Amino acid sequence: MQRRYTRTLPAILLTLGLSTGIAMAQQAAPSQSPSAPATAPAANFSDAQLQKFVAASQKVAMISQEYTPKLQGSSDEGTRNKVFKEADEKMVEAVHAEGMTVDQFNGMNQAIQTNPQLVQRVQKMVK
Repeated sequence: MQRRYTRTLPAILLTLGLSTGIAMAQQAAPSQSPSAPATAPAANFSDAQLQKFVAASQKVAMISQEYTPKLQGSSDEGTRNKVFKEADEKMVEAVHAEGMTVDQFNGMNQAIQTNPQLVQRVQKMVK
């Protein structure tokens, strides 16, 4: 089953610092509570996995930038739905082109959003 990316795009952009800078990405990551472990199990992603995620995220961000004006410029629901569907399909293709499934991509995105160490590792790969 394919999921829409439109809900995760702002989080991706914040994580990668593509649209608002690295400082905001660090603010976007929730702070850990004192009882939380220093590194969550999700931090066990390999560099190769994170590189795939970064590459896919950058492609997804470019697709988002391409389609945002089209969405903003459409006045009727039918046109918006068509544009959303087209953008979603391109995003899915971009993720698959990097050797990931949509579930893997979304899972890594979620893990990165909740783990400051992963945010730092991803940011280093983007630089």
